[in-house]
Amino acid sequence: MNRDATFGEGAEQPLRLVAMDEGDLQVVSALCQDAVFPGSEMQWQAARKRFGILLNRFRWEDLPKADRAHRTPERVQSVLVVDHVTRVSSQGVDPKDADTIMSLLSVAPDPEDEGAVILTLAGDGAIRLEVEEIEVTLRDVTRPYAAVSGKAPRHPE
Repeated sequence: MNRDATFGEGAEQPLRLVAMDEGDLQVVSALCQDAVFPGSEMQWQAARKRFGILLNRFRWEDLPKADRAHRTPERVQSVLVVDHVTRVSSQGVDPKDADTIMSLLSVAPDPEDEGAVILTLAGDGAIRLEVEEIEVTLRDVTRPYAAVSGKAPRHPE
């Protein structure tokens, strides 16, 4: 028997997304834009071929552009995991400086190498992950909280 969805079924739930191709990765990238994290929250488990970051993700999905003046901007802690990673390299990232706060701008396939994913950071930083295949998971792990700045990140148009 088919039935209409109820209002309660539309209640907010933590995100849990898996990207398996370039199109999926665009969605994950949009949701991760402006996430911040200290260098100490990045980890590569070479034996498991897994790279992960604990992010403080801005909740773009909860703040439609038309409603931004009337809603409190929120962040949520999320785990971004890239599986099947065979090599990690970076540019403009000091692995010894665990306290530097980084801002993630995008997660995208390397345009010059389909076997790599690039995490682009603000300030000309980048992390390149060589992968056997694309499998990227984004999962919220805490309840949302009011963004400390009280503002949504802004980008020049």
